[in-house]
Amino acid sequence: MTYAVTTENLTKRYGKRTVVESLDLRIPQGAVYGFLGPNGSGKSTTMKMLLSLIQPTNGEVRILGEPMTRSSRRQLLGSIGSLIESPPGYAHLTGAENMRLVQRLLGLKRQQIEYAVQAVRMQDQMAKKVREYSLGMKQRLGIAMALARQPELLILDEPTNGLDPAGIEEMRTLLRDLANNGVTIMVSSHLLGEIDKTATVLGIVSQGRMLFQGSRSELMAASTPDVIISCTRPEAAVSHLASFQAALTADGEVVVPGLDDKQTAGVVAALCGDGLGVFGVRRDEQSLEDVFMRLTAGGTL
Repeated sequence: MTYAVTTENLTKRYGKRTVVESLDLRIPQGAVYGFLGPNGSGKSTTMKMLLSLIQPTNGEVRILGEPMTRSSRRQLLGSIGSLIESPPGYAHLTGAENMRLVQRLLGLKRQQIEYAVQAVRMQDQMAKKVREYSLGMKQRLGIAMALARQPELLILDEPTNGLDPAGIEEMRTLLRDLANNGVTIMVSSHLLGEIDKTATVLGIVSQGRMLFQGSRSELMAASTPDVIISCTRPEAAVSHLASFQAALTADGEVVVPGLDDKQTAGVVAALCGDGLGVFGVRRDEQSLEDVFMRLTAGGTL
C-alpha cells in the first residue's frame, strides 16, 4: 500500500507534559482518514506537526514519501492544503478579494480559484465582506483557500463546524468526490456520525496515544460487543455469572460484556446445566460511537 502520510514515533512534549506520544500514522493515498479523539487528545497538535507548524520533540514525518525537513518543507507544503482551527480570511475584505490574495500569493491561475469556489458552492457569496459571513460560510471560504492550489493532501480540522445539515451533507459529498479524484484527506471531527459516513480509514487517539488505526470494518470486527441472554430466572443467571460482570437490563435480560463466541457457548451451556432455560442469545448492536466511547474511556476492543 502507498501512503500519503506516515509518521514514526511522533512525539511532542511541553516540559514534563506529553501531548503526543510515539504516534505512528499510516494514511493511504486517496483515503479519507477520520482522525478521532476526545478534546485534548493531541489531534490538532499532530496536524500542526504534519504541517511543520510545530516541531516534534521526537520522531519523523513523511509526506508523499518524502521526509518533512527544513530543506523539503517549502516543496512539500506546496502539495498540501489545510484548514486548522479558525477559518482564515480578512474580515474587511470580500470573499472574492480574499481569494484574489490567495491567487497572487501562490501564483495560481484564475481557473484554479474558480474551481475552489465552485467546489464549496460559494459562488453567490463572494461579493459579501467576510465579516458578514456566518461561521459555516467562513468554513467554506477557508476550505476554498485550501483547495485553490489543488493539493494532493488536504488536512482539515473540524471542517463541518458551524454548518447546517445541508452544508454538512455538501461537505461530505465534497470530501468523497475529492478522494475519488485522488486527493488524500485527513479530517478530524467530533461528529462521529459524519466521520462514520465519510471516512474510509479511522485513527482513534486518546491522551496522545494511538488506540486504533484501520478501516471501520476492522474496528467493528476487533471489538467485542456485549452478549444479551434471555432466559428463565434472569436474576439467578446474573448471580451465576457474577465473575463475568453480568448485569440485568430493564427488560429483564442478562447482559454479559467481553465474551467471544467460545466463551458465549460455555456460558450458555453452564446456565442450561444449572437448570436455567435459555431461549435467546444475541450480540448487542454497537455503533462507531459505542466503540469510540469504550476505547477512549480506557476500555479495550
